[in-house]
Amino acid sequence: MRYNKIRKMDISNGPGVRVSIFMQGCAFNCKNCFNPETHDFNAGQKFSEDTIKKVLDLCENEHVEGLSILGGEPMNPQNIEGTTALAKAFKEKYPNKNLWAWSGYKFDEDLKDKEVLNYLDVLVDGVYIDEKRNPKLKWRGSENQRVIDIKESLKQHKVVTMD
Repeated sequence: MRYNKIRKMDISNGPGVRVSIFMQGCAFNCKNCFNPETHDFNAGQKFSEDTIKKVLDLCENEHVEGLSILGGEPMNPQNIEGTTALAKAFKEKYPNKNLWAWSGYKFDEDLKDKEVLNYLDVLVDGVYIDEKRNPKLKWRGSENQRVIDIKESLKQHKVVTMD
């Protein structure tokens, strides 16, 4: 597994100041994707325990509200194990900070039984569809995507969106 980049102070991918990691590799290849450099599974840098440690160290800053995991595609079968390890380590170390992730996979279809959901607070799901692009949307690029409250969705056994 590989990652593309880590942003230590990100204000555009979730609420407040955050640390963001962009996983490397995506098979969706959405038309006009905002991160096409993350599509190649062989590009970027090797994701390892040192990567997790680096991200956790950056999250220690008291001004950091949470962690965002994007891509590429963090939930791709080649990436989900590392994404889960990072999410679990983050929530164990920072239970009061929030964890957001973006995925083209659907929460209630593709991800419903995945361990990673136990650690996420919010998931923005669904592939980006250029024809449904709406720049007025918060946290997502196209109208088919959903901003899902994962804790409530798991509790209520249905999709609970935040908008």
